[in-house]
Amino acid sequence: MLLYLVQHAEAKREEEDPSRPLSEKGIQDIKKVSSHVSRLNLKTTQIFHSNKIRARQTAEILAQSLKPAHGIRETDGLSPLDDPAIWQERLEGISANIVLAGHLPHLERLTSLLLCNDRDKKIVAFKMGGIVCLKREDDKTWSLQWILTPDIVI
Repeated sequence: MLLYLVQHAEAKREEEDPSRPLSEKGIQDIKKVSSHVSRLNLKTTQIFHSNKIRARQTAEILAQSLKPAHGIRETDGLSPLDDPAIWQERLEGISANIVLAGHLPHLERLTSLLLCNDRDKKIVAFKMGGIVCLKREDDKTWSLQWILTPDIVI
């Protein structure tokens, strides 16, 4: 199983728009990343995102390129301060490749929990609009496969 963890792209400041949709830079960044991953021919079944508009917009843009078989879906457990153990447990029952579009510090904590069983170690530095790919080697063992950030995509 491959798990693609995506920090939402850059959002507008709260003073500019309290709902914090993606900024123009954020839209361009995630489109650039999305275009790049479309050439990698990644197979995903579904994209899950938090209830925040910036995560939904990020998921929608990614879905245009990844074309997940079951589309995108809003779900709980992906908000910034949610317990990463929620998704650690859910992932045990999933064998298909999926995308989780969410927020910090949740994604960092989930990654650390999966890779070294310690949610408080900062193992991976996420970037807005970036993708971290993890692979489940067996029922419980995860490894880091690659990281793609908007600033390294041409």
